[in-house]
Amino acid sequence: MVMVLLSLFLLLILFQMAPLPAEIVKFLSPKTHALRLELSPSNFSPTNPSHLTPYASQFSTSSFPLSFFPFLTQIEFFKWLTFAGLFIFLLYWKPFEEDHRIKTQLMIVILLVGIAESLYGMFEFFSGHRYILHLNASSLVSSVTGTFINRNAFAGYLLMVIPLSIGFLFSREATRRAGFEGWRHRLSSLDGKTLLIAFGIMIMILGLLFSASRMGIVSLLLSFSLMALLLGGSQRGRRFSGQSILILGLALIWAVWIGLDAVISRFFAASEDFEMRWDIWIDTFKILKDFPIFGSGLGTFHQIFPIYRSFHIRGVVTHAENDFLQMASEVGLLGIGFLIVLFVTLFYKAISGIRSLSFRDGGRYIGAGGMVGILALMFHSIVERNLQIPANALLYTILWAIVLRISIGGVSRSNAVIT
Repeated sequence: MVMVLLSLFLLLILFQMAPLPAEIVKFLSPKTHALRLELSPSNFSPTNPSHLTPYASQFSTSSFPLSFFPFLTQIEFFKWLTFAGLFIFLLYWKPFEEDHRIKTQLMIVILLVGIAESLYGMFEFFSGHRYILHLNASSLVSSVTGTFINRNAFAGYLLMVIPLSIGFLFSREATRRAGFEGWRHRLSSLDGKTLLIAFGIMIMILGLLFSASRMGIVSLLLSFSLMALLLGGSQRGRRFSGQSILILGLALIWAVWIGLDAVISRFFAASEDFEMRWDIWIDTFKILKDFPIFGSGLGTFHQIFPIYRSFHIRGVVTHAENDFLQMASEVGLLGIGFLIVLFVTLFYKAISGIRSLSFRDGGRYIGAGGMVGILALMFHSIVERNLQIPANALLYTILWAIVLRISIGGVSRSNAVIT
């Protein structure tokens, strides 16, 4: 089912790029046909300039694709094909399934990258150096951003790393068969690696808080609530969920001690930013209304939005401030329908597998952490563009592979016990 849905979506993108007779295009997408006629060279003259003139010579009036800008759709198609290939490779790669050390090493790398991003971002911001790698970004670094240009992209990355790291931390403790006799015994039993992981998680929480990403902070709080919900259900589960809240609380106390004035002040300016986003969403919905079935072409939002923009803004609008609405405008209701069914299918498989695992199985906590990271990023994407950032899209793909691999293993073991 998953392979079928992925294939259908990729075939739809290929169909967007295929040159079709004008009459067929007129039937499938009347607005595309009208724009192509407007773009024909015969409609342009030196005395009648237009911002669309550079694209006019690329199309004829006898046949053309459904995509408004096929070259950009081709680039996005190869991105999707690459991530789909990575997902399938990790999902069915035998060593990844059988050797737990590979999963552990991968999660350690993800954890270390998240910590490094947070430490680097906080150093650049608090020191006043304000560089992003080799670039002097004094005008851009108004908060902690790591090596990301945008604070919200940085927050989106950490929203995936933090829950996975918490799951990894708890998976280490879950594998210990001996119970703990009170909090003193539990505290004294903590090893150096466990303490370092917990400290690293706190560093990443600080990085996210000082990114001053409002929706990122809200998503972080919701992700901890989800962790408590998924890890609850037994006395052992409640203990783990309580520890996650403790980690968050300690990080918040640390952040308050450093000073959260700049972060808090951004929440008071939320209404103005929301009004701007609302205007963009309305105009993006107009694109969807004109290209309802097949969309304007994957990756074409930046080129087609100026035609629909109804408000003044300094600069250009490069994204819709909503991954899902922008995707719907680019691939239409048919494409977004494929993706919704794909997500529901994967989500059901993942949750079923995670819940079938014992609380003594470390995979339960890693799977829960990965799933929470996926949901946190998607919630954040309601007002941001996370899945269009290659680093975030790559980690998002890896998380799905990890969660589903653990879930499939959990279902298999559960069936084996039943039989």
